[in-house]
Amino acid sequence: MKTLKIGTRGSALALKQAEMTEAALAAHFPDLEVERVIIKTTGDRRTDVALNEVAKAEGIWDKGVFIKELEVALENKEIDVAVHSLKDLPTVLEEPFQLRSVLERAPVADVWVGKIPWSEVRKGSRVGTSSVRRARMLQFLKAGVKIVDLRGNVPTRMEKAAMDPDYDGIILAEAGLSRLGYQTEGMFEINRHPVFVECLPERNFFPAAGQGAVGLEIRRGDDEAGEIIDALNHLDTWNCVTAEREFLRLLDAGCSTPIGVWSTLTGEHMEMGARVFPENPGSPRKSRASGVVPLEVAQQLFDNLK
Repeated sequence: MKTLKIGTRGSALALKQAEMTEAALAAHFPDLEVERVIIKTTGDRRTDVALNEVAKAEGIWDKGVFIKELEVALENKEIDVAVHSLKDLPTVLEEPFQLRSVLERAPVADVWVGKIPWSEVRKGSRVGTSSVRRARMLQFLKAGVKIVDLRGNVPTRMEKAAMDPDYDGIILAEAGLSRLGYQTEGMFEINRHPVFVECLPERNFFPAAGQGAVGLEIRRGDDEAGEIIDALNHLDTWNCVTAEREFLRLLDAGCSTPIGVWSTLTGEHMEMGARVFPENPGSPRKSRASGVVPLEVAQQLFDNLK
């Protein structure tokens, strides 16, 4: 292949993930020419409405607001690889597309960033998030909190956490913060405004399926690009996210469904846990499972829900 074209969104975090992909490609294929193509998605463009309302406002399939335009470019052969935050990628891809590889996963936890410590978040506290899962997890763990919609890239959200009086704090992914160079524990200042930062253990505040992983999507049947992208696949990450995404598939759940799931690998032994919230207010179902075959552990996790 003369040039491999990789497509990415234009946010700071998306560009960092594209840089990671390019670095991995350079390490494996030093003579390969790589071209980056920046694509603006519906989710990036429509910051005027809540994230879970974007699809309705645009009249599109509700699972693709951050990937639709990347897949159009992929199908039209304007790019060869689409680089995604894996948690944005639908559980079941349309026929022309294939999730081919994942980079090594970053930490999967969510992080509290706020004007007050996490321990002081209580009834009436105003917490910013655009994630239905995070909102339901917050309301489950901190009864009576007020959820305030939060849009924008990571630096914009951090400024809101520190300076906007509408928020006592916000929830973000540890992976995104660490990739952009923010500390994820302790205290620091944003424009001279101090913020408390605390990682929320994933076995208490359950992350999204695929959180912390970068997924590389290609056209199904593109063997030339596939052989290149195969070299970048991190096997332990692949096994974990495969199990997490299979659990979502069994639930017939999408990217915005309020489900938290974690997985760990010790050698070949996998453990998983899940918390599945109902569509309407109510207590979540929960489950645990373990084993050595990822798809079988996912099935057991689904079967054990109660």
